[in-house]
Amino acid sequence: MAIGLASCGSSGSRGGTSNQVAPTISSQPSGLTVTMGATAMFHVVATGTGPLTYQWFINTVAVGTNSSTFTIMQTPTSDNGAQIYVTISNTAGAITSNTVTLNVNAAPPPSGVNVLTYHNDLSRSGQNGNETILTPANLNSSNFGKVGFLAVDGLVDAEPLYASGLMVSGLTHNVVFVVTENDSVYAFDADTFTQLWKISVLGANETASDDRGCGQVTPQIGITSTPVIDLQAGSHGVIYLVGMSKAGSGNYFQRLHALDITSGVEISGSPVTIQATYPNQSGQTTFDPKQYKERAALLLLNGVIYTTWASHCDNGPYTGWIMGYNQTTLQQSTVLNIIPNGSEGATWMAGDGPAADAAGDFYFLVANGTFDTTLDANGFPVNGDYGNAFIKISLSGNRLGVADYFTMHNTTAESDEDEDLGSGGEILLPDLTDSVGNKWQLGVGAGKDGHIYVVNRNLMGKFNTNNDSAIYQEISSNGLAGGSFATPAYFNNAVYYGAVNDSVKAFSIVNAKLVAPAESQSSSSFAYPGTTPSISSNGTSDGIVWAVENQNGNGVLHAYDATNLGNELYNSSQAANRRDSFSDNKFITPMIANGKVYVGTPTGVAVFGSL
Repeated sequence: MAIGLASCGSSGSRGGTSNQVAPTISSQPSGLTVTMGATAMFHVVATGTGPLTYQWFINTVAVGTNSSTFTIMQTPTSDNGAQIYVTISNTAGAITSNTVTLNVNAAPPPSGVNVLTYHNDLSRSGQNGNETILTPANLNSSNFGKVGFLAVDGLVDAEPLYASGLMVSGLTHNVVFVVTENDSVYAFDADTFTQLWKISVLGANETASDDRGCGQVTPQIGITSTPVIDLQAGSHGVIYLVGMSKAGSGNYFQRLHALDITSGVEISGSPVTIQATYPNQSGQTTFDPKQYKERAALLLLNGVIYTTWASHCDNGPYTGWIMGYNQTTLQQSTVLNIIPNGSEGATWMAGDGPAADAAGDFYFLVANGTFDTTLDANGFPVNGDYGNAFIKISLSGNRLGVADYFTMHNTTAESDEDEDLGSGGEILLPDLTDSVGNKWQLGVGAGKDGHIYVVNRNLMGKFNTNNDSAIYQEISSNGLAGGSFATPAYFNNAVYYGAVNDSVKAFSIVNAKLVAPAESQSSSSFAYPGTTPSISSNGTSDGIVWAVENQNGNGVLHAYDATNLGNELYNSSQAANRRDSFSDNKFITPMIANGKVYVGTPTGVAVFGSL
């Protein structure tokens, strides 16, 4: 929003009755230049005896209300060059302000960039390969920094999402979507930072959930996971999300919502209350909504929205649920519990979502929980309990099932020591070819033990009581200096990791395997929880690695040359007078689109771009 106001003398008065004082102007309106669709506000300060009457004019046509302020909402291009002035009057006379000009620039064209799911794509690569504005050559603290802040009503733990060229209220906008732990959803113009719409997904007489006695997400739990957007769904596109809430009666709810992305209105059939049962050896286990939060990002795959569930700290009872919902009807289509006869098995992944391949299978990392060390004839846990594992899920006959898995030989000891795999996220690599021409389809993940596990997605390795020799590759030394509470990223034949108390590291891929030690690393070390890098590039050129550092609640945004992490291009502490400062949440994934970087905070989204 732009406000036109400048101090200068009065003009154009005429006399009135002797016992009244005619109006005078102490601050004239100012001319404005705005972008189409932005709000333009003109203001005048006048004094005089008795009530003053204000009449605003655009090109000599009387407009507006009787107020010292005149506002044009969503300014059209037809107002470009408009002449604005106001006449103020009382019983003693009238005065007319200076005439000022409103310039309306055409809205920026659609960027063509969309970030519709966590870490950019179904493989969770973290790469936006369509960034043409930000380059290593032009990025520094003199011309880049914090340019805006999108204020909201609660913590922003989910990654913001971005859709270009949306028609909202008759105007085209590039749009940023933000969700909060207060169960609110916002749409902002990405270029003007104007709020386009806001909606609460709370039911009647409900609030966001309390923190359930766990400090991981506090003081309230609402929308924690990153939503997913389908631009082809509904009439204009749909954003899908899960919100947790609490009724005045004390009951807790988890609901799947589907909102029109141009208005925030719930589509037909939305919301759906999330409920589930699953058979086990005792009969069945039942999903209790108060015991869970949706932490991992949603996955939209082949028309189904998949949710995976985490606990509140390690507060039991809980088990490992996966649920699928038809994205059109929102009806539950499939349910799987990966620890039906044991306990625990949350899906955290520091906010990462399950990663999917072209075959329609998806992969994720499970936290500590029961693992049946007794295997059946095919090498699967005899009771179907898969705690602390790297898991492949397939859909066969409209039923979810574990198609393959890997867990380390000391999995029970690691679970008992809370040193599980599920603290970090996974990514899928593009198909790789080794030196003899073999093609490999690989996935990468790491957890609290600090080992990097590279699995062959077609033969993951399962469980061996003596060693991990069946896994495709394991990096336990010269790799990460601490545990992983973050998701890696992939760019140009390298995997980028940010472990706890470690540098951001780039592990190059040679002969279809990661090479340790890292090819390059940052000079900065990242305290708990480490950092999840995101990457911007123009195809395979101009790669920049973006990472958020948590310094006891104060955030620092870093930018590194992707070809050499020792070359830091920018960080938000470089500018004087805390120009680029912001507060940080623990697990934040930066989102980059169309020359700007969006970073979630406890009260909104900090926006960085060209100054």
